[in-house]
Amino acid sequence: MRGAALLVAAALALPGQEFDLLIAGGRLVDGTGNPWYHADVGLRGGRIAEVGKLAGRPARRRVDASGLVVAPGFIDIHNHSDFTILEDGDAQSMIRQGVTSMILGEGGSAAPLGGRQGPPPAGADWTDFEGYFRRVLRQGISTNIGTFVGSSQIWTYVRGERPGPPTREEVAQMAALVRQAMEQGALGVASSLSGPPGSWIDTDTLVELCRAAAPYGGIYATHMRTEGEGVFEALDEALEIGRRAGVPVEIIHLKIADHRLWGRMPELIGRIAAARGRLQQVEAHVYPYRAGQNNLASIIPPWAHEGGAEAMIARLKDPALRPRLEREILEGIPGSNWYNHYTATGSWEGMLLVALSNPAYKRFEGRRMSEAIAELGGSPVDVLFRLLIDNGGSVPTVYFHHSEQDMRYALAQPFVSIGSDGSAVATQGPLARGHPHPRFYGTFPRVLGRYVRQEKVLTLEEAVRKMTSANAAKIRLLDRGLIRPGMWADITIFDPERIIDHATFEKPHQYSTGVEYVLVNGELVLDAGRHTGARSGRILYGPGRRAAE
Repeated sequence: MRGAALLVAAALALPGQEFDLLIAGGRLVDGTGNPWYHADVGLRGGRIAEVGKLAGRPARRRVDASGLVVAPGFIDIHNHSDFTILEDGDAQSMIRQGVTSMILGEGGSAAPLGGRQGPPPAGADWTDFEGYFRRVLRQGISTNIGTFVGSSQIWTYVRGERPGPPTREEVAQMAALVRQAMEQGALGVASSLSGPPGSWIDTDTLVELCRAAAPYGGIYATHMRTEGEGVFEALDEALEIGRRAGVPVEIIHLKIADHRLWGRMPELIGRIAAARGRLQQVEAHVYPYRAGQNNLASIIPPWAHEGGAEAMIARLKDPALRPRLEREILEGIPGSNWYNHYTATGSWEGMLLVALSNPAYKRFEGRRMSEAIAELGGSPVDVLFRLLIDNGGSVPTVYFHHSEQDMRYALAQPFVSIGSDGSAVATQGPLARGHPHPRFYGTFPRVLGRYVRQEKVLTLEEAVRKMTSANAAKIRLLDRGLIRPGMWADITIFDPERIIDHATFEKPHQYSTGVEYVLVNGELVLDAGRHTGARSGRILYGPGRRAAE
């Protein structure tokens, strides 16, 4: 703990002074990975004031944690609530998992807006992170948020929906946007390279973006160029970017997402371990499911995306392009690094349609692509094109493309933490729309209920570490992620015998159970299982902004 935190802890430790809240009688799992122990936790001024035997001390409010685990609030290192929190800041599906901080901004991010991107999303009244953060705080949020700046966001701001190569002047403009984002509080650069516009960004440009973030303490988080055939080469590229730019690397949702390569996770882990053995800073995270979510449009080859959704739809309607499109969709593009979701999944049955904007197709939400093909008639590619054309070029889709065995092997690695890749949604109201991936509701309780209690893949203490201090350390959060005096009081209290997820691929809109209390910056947001409506979340600014303050 740094000197400043020690001073805060000393100021809070005032013998005899009343606590704002006292958590008594719980099993303390402090986030370090060390064994649990019985202790009370006293809070004052939004921070942890004392830890120890405090049961007789005065407090305005007491929480009886007997039989419950008291842990640091879970930090979701990979979250997509950039815009859903503006619709509903309660973040219900995340709070009820015990999540107190959400880290946003993979590939696309909330800023910068403008340039060659075209008009901003409806309701966006900001152009940079400074404006976005003001908007979030004005509306209020129940969790803390931090964000990366997305490489795709930077690319489209400068070049629009066009592939490269960028000019020297364009790369310089991109680097300047990264510097601005870091000075305004971004945590680093995050890329999503498996499809356009991310797949258009070359290695050298990514190095320059990360070099711009390096002096501000930024890291490079990457959804690699492919997680299927070519995954080992994609990992090599990520490691190269980190080495050349001089930044730590975080592999987003580490997986082998191609049925033809299942079982090779130990080899992939071995490559990461070898890089770590050479003292390169590289880590990863996973979500505890064997399916991921992308878009039905990801099956369309990258060249057909140039110019955006309207241009892609025009190409899907062009009979002259049909033979090429069909061949590349069904067979892939030999020699390319394009991640073809169809060939990786291996079947149309391995795709579950999440949301369709056209009312005529709403009946297919939550059903397999194979069912849509059978009901609508025609060849699979005919139906694929029809769905995309009639739904504005976008159909969010779950792909069953990686194995349980590989996921469990990765989950057990000490340098692999937990992230949801989900969004804050709700079982009622506007955020109950569609048919999302169950990770939106269940990621963290699923780890604790299934992989800790039931299957014993992890110990309780190690699982909590992977959800808390491990993620805090990656993004240089020095005052969260541990139960320690002086730390901000982000705390999750759960029943280790009952915590479990309920969301399924067939019925995703179901909250997890077992999390009883959640405190964000010392304020109860979940109180005996009831969301209080508190909006005590803060912005988790990156080290570039913190250093300037």
